[in-house]
Amino acid sequence: MSATHFVSGLELSRAFYVEAVAPLLARHYPNLIHSAGRLDTGSDVLGFDTERSMDHWWGPRVGLYLREQDYSDELRDEIKHMLGMQLPHSVRGFSTHMHVEDVTTGSVFMRSTDERPINHMCSIGTVAQLTRWYLGINVLDHPLSPGEWLALPEQHLRTIRSGGVWHDGTGELARLRTLLHWYPDHIWRYLLRAQWRRIEQEEAFPGRCAEVGDELGSRVITARMVREVMHLAFLIEREYMPYSKWLGTAFSRLRIAPRLEPALLDALAATDWPSRERALSVAYEIAAAEFNALGLCEPVPATVSPFWGRPFQVIHGDRFAAALGDAGVKPEYFGNTTQWIDSTDALYPRYVRQFAAFYS
Repeated sequence: MSATHFVSGLELSRAFYVEAVAPLLARHYPNLIHSAGRLDTGSDVLGFDTERSMDHWWGPRVGLYLREQDYSDELRDEIKHMLGMQLPHSVRGFSTHMHVEDVTTGSVFMRSTDERPINHMCSIGTVAQLTRWYLGINVLDHPLSPGEWLALPEQHLRTIRSGGVWHDGTGELARLRTLLHWYPDHIWRYLLRAQWRRIEQEEAFPGRCAEVGDELGSRVITARMVREVMHLAFLIEREYMPYSKWLGTAFSRLRIAPRLEPALLDALAATDWPSRERALSVAYEIAAAEFNALGLCEPVPATVSPFWGRPFQVIHGDRFAAALGDAGVKPEYFGNTTQWIDSTDALYPRYVRQFAAFYS
């Protein structure tokens, strides 16, 4: 199907549920208590989808979540079949039928059809199943330990927070979103401390590389420092950081972005170390002033100064880490998995329990 217009995936999901799915559930299962929404994978769940996103795994889509005591595989299959036989063939001009064109990856694409059953994208399960599949642990059945909080990728936490809930008859989606809206205070302080330490560990390196004629190294580490300052900004504003594809887009929506982004762009565009250092210094000082405004500790001078006796201007991130004090989480400076694991494969939900054990 080639759609002639674009609407956001979340808007389409809501329309799919309200206009097509909900009336059928009311007719065939009038007493079925359920919740509905979009909270897991996809650029649309983050609110960042565009026309480009429509080329695969995009279309009328919603998750239905039943109570644990009501759910069974038989009921799931029954509802799925009923929807396949009775859903309209399109919603808001978009086909509700998905054609699997790549069996190896399972990728699906919207395709018009007049046949039935419709291969729809309405998943049926429970919130506990959602959390085990998407987060690696059922976060509703026990208070999260520090290790579990730190093992959960920020990307996944962000979609839970930013997705859409269209109906919450079970009350579990509201509970899930309230629980994961942001880190507990002591975890947040620990992450801020770890992020300042990440900055401190490499802030002198771009200058040192330039001093020995390593222009490529200076630029590479400058880019790393730009990313670290961006992550610090997300933490300061209590926003989960998405993965790399949407990092800049999400950053541009932070309150601090209009002041901070020009300096970060200047640092990346600089062709010599003095220009690079000036831009990084501006960025460090803006972020430091914003951090001080949180009032989490005594204010730390938000100005750059030489790196000990060397001619490199740095913010001395360790000063801010020290001012926050010990958050009581070990290892002391690792931070969460988003801060120290770069492999997307390593952040799959199946590894969450193993990484949670690492922190203990």
